[in-house]
Amino acid sequence: MTRRRYEDLTPRARRRLVTLSLLRSAASVTLLVVVYYKAPLDASLDTASWIEFGVALLAFAVMIAWQVRAIISSDLPRLRAIQAVAVGLPLLLLMFASAYIVIAGNQPGAFTETLSRTDSLYFTVTVFATVGFGDIAPKTELARVVTTIQMLLGVIVVGLIAKIFLSAVQVAVRRRGEISAGAAGPPPAVDGAEAPSPTGGERSGLGSGG
Repeated sequence: MTRRRYEDLTPRARRRLVTLSLLRSAASVTLLVVVYYKAPLDASLDTASWIEFGVALLAFAVMIAWQVRAIISSDLPRLRAIQAVAVGLPLLLLMFASAYIVIAGNQPGAFTETLSRTDSLYFTVTVFATVGFGDIAPKTELARVVTTIQMLLGVIVVGLIAKIFLSAVQVAVRRRGEISAGAAGPPPAVDGAEAPSPTGGERSGLGSGG
């Protein structure tokens, strides 16, 4: 079965694919937010907690690598990249918001005010967006270290990951173009086509011949 490119689809099919992509992304983000608000985040700050946080960051990196492979092999790489960003970015923010909740629960003076889950998510977004309203700020060394890690990862997400996804889209589009060109095959030969005319040297030779 021949796979079709996005450019080959009808306008109605394009709208349907875009709508389904947006709905899937919205459903995934909604599920992540629900899990964030319902998950038990009263763990103690011990070695196991930090190991879990490190494993979560590692899992995020693995997910990014898997998404890049999925974009390259996708028939619709642009939509796939949009879905990856729409889900990956909220996931990263919610991971740090959860970490701030755990820190605030174990260190009451870690931030300038008591954090609810909404407050923590708000603080995470302001750090990522580098807005810096100043209404919530980290006070303890641990809170500042985690906030610094988030700022550094935010720079990487905006810069490196966006570049990787864009490169993956370009590779996928180029690959699809090569597949389409190969499927089309060489142009068919025309029966009775005229033979190529002789070169100028050949014409001169014929004209000078006895």
